[in-house]
Amino acid sequence: MAKTATKVSSKKAPAKKAAAPKAAAKATSKAAKAPAKSAKKAAAPKAASKASAKASVKKTAKASAASASPILTLRNIADRLSEMHEVPKRQANEMLNQVVEMIAKSLKKGDKIRLSGLGILQVRKRAARMGRNPQTGEPVKIKASKKIAFRAAKELKESI
Repeated sequence: MAKTATKVSSKKAPAKKAAAPKAAAKATSKAAKAPAKSAKKAAAPKAASKASAKASVKKTAKASAASASPILTLRNIADRLSEMHEVPKRQANEMLNQVVEMIAKSLKKGDKIRLSGLGILQVRKRAARMGRNPQTGEPVKIKASKKIAFRAAKELKESI
C-alpha cells in the first residue's frame, strides 16, 4: 500500500506545478476575463439550442418515417394472422415461411405465380446487351440474366 501512495503523490505533484502558471495568467488582467466570460456565456446557450434542435429534428424524422411508410414484415403478418385465426404465433410464422419457400421454388422452376387480388410474379429473361462504364465511358458487355417481375392486379391498382 505504501508503494501506491507514493505513486499517487508523484502523479499529483506535476499537476500542481501546471496549475500554478494558469492561475498567474488568469490574475494578470481582469479586462481580458470579462470578454472571455461573456463569449463563453453566449456560446453555451447557442450550443444547447443547436443540440436540442438536432435532437428534435431527429425525433421528428423518426416519427415521420415511422408514420409515413410503416414496413409490414412477415413476422407482423404472422402475428396478425395468429390473432385473427386464434393460432399460435409460431405456427403462423412457420406457415408463412413455407409459403415464401414454395413461391421461391416455383419461381426457380420458371412457373408463373398468380395471387388473386395481389398480382402475378414471374421470371423474365433479359437478353445480353451492350452497356457503358459510367466512369470511363468504354463499352461493356452485359451478360444475359433473369429477373423477377411483378405485375399488380387490377383490383390492387384501383384500391390504391
